[in-house]
Amino acid sequence: MRSEQLTKGFSRREVLAGTVLSALTVMFPSLEADAALDSAKVTIPAGPGGGWDRTGRLTMRAMQSEKLIGAVQFKNIAGGGGTIGLTEFVRNAKGDDKALLFTGVIMMSSVITAKSPITIDMATPLACLTREYVGIGVAADSSFKTLADMVAALKADPSSVTVGGSGIGSVEHLALALMAQQSRIPLDKLNFITFSGNEYVPALVSGKIKAVMTGVSELKPLAEAGRIRIIGVTSAQPIKGVDIPTLKSAGLDITVSNWRGVVGARGMSELAKAQWISKLDKLSKSPSWAKALAEQGLEDAYLSGDAFAAFLKTENEGWTRTLTKLGLVK
Repeated sequence: MRSEQLTKGFSRREVLAGTVLSALTVMFPSLEADAALDSAKVTIPAGPGGGWDRTGRLTMRAMQSEKLIGAVQFKNIAGGGGTIGLTEFVRNAKGDDKALLFTGVIMMSSVITAKSPITIDMATPLACLTREYVGIGVAADSSFKTLADMVAALKADPSSVTVGGSGIGSVEHLALALMAQQSRIPLDKLNFITFSGNEYVPALVSGKIKAVMTGVSELKPLAEAGRIRIIGVTSAQPIKGVDIPTLKSAGLDITVSNWRGVVGARGMSELAKAQWISKLDKLSKSPSWAKALAEQGLEDAYLSGDAFAAFLKTENEGWTRTLTKLGLVK
């Protein structure tokens, strides 16, 4: 969640990845020649249309634009905040050098809260890719004109304010829990409903839920189309080009963000791991990637290989402490 801290040492990682790849190329002379012709089988651990789906598809399209990858086969597996997709990937893709899974903080927190025996560290860490902040969206005709209106309604009757998000223990659920904690609202009274992909849209428009908390990049097109309004965002500073008040400006000391990345199959060969990291390193510096990030309103949070593995360990420890402190993990 701290890309400015995570990108330190990038040049060293790049050199190390290049060294490993060079050594492997000596043993496997066709490696570089075959790299652009390779294919991928990509698991998206959520339904179509959501942040995970969009990140996975834009990443692979950008890789194709840079001729770093050939054919790509996608599979969407929704449910459990990404844990169902993770479980199937770990069990069924073992040793498959072409198998990739898109992951993120939502999956990590869902694994922690569900106490799942299948965890992210059972896959092969490749790269952290993006970061974005959580926006709070309401229907265009909602009575919540401001974040203060929503907080007031939560204080008056927490259970009446149905809020949608990606999963129990997710970054959205955490943001809502922090809002409640700082507003002295009982956490056990919150009415949080989980959705996969963009299923929350009809629920929000129809009034089934009063608000949704998800990535700003998901909400922005809906707001521009006049279907919803965005009343708050969890960034420390206002987001460039988006007129949304921060939670901090509303008196809530809350800053949280959602990172997303990609992992390989459990038991992936060292050759394939080096090749994928090399591809992703090249992608991270490419015009296609810069364009994709700008179009989606995502921040670059790139780091790869061992640095990403270390980041996953730190994130897991931090989220376990935070979720336990909030009472979301027993």
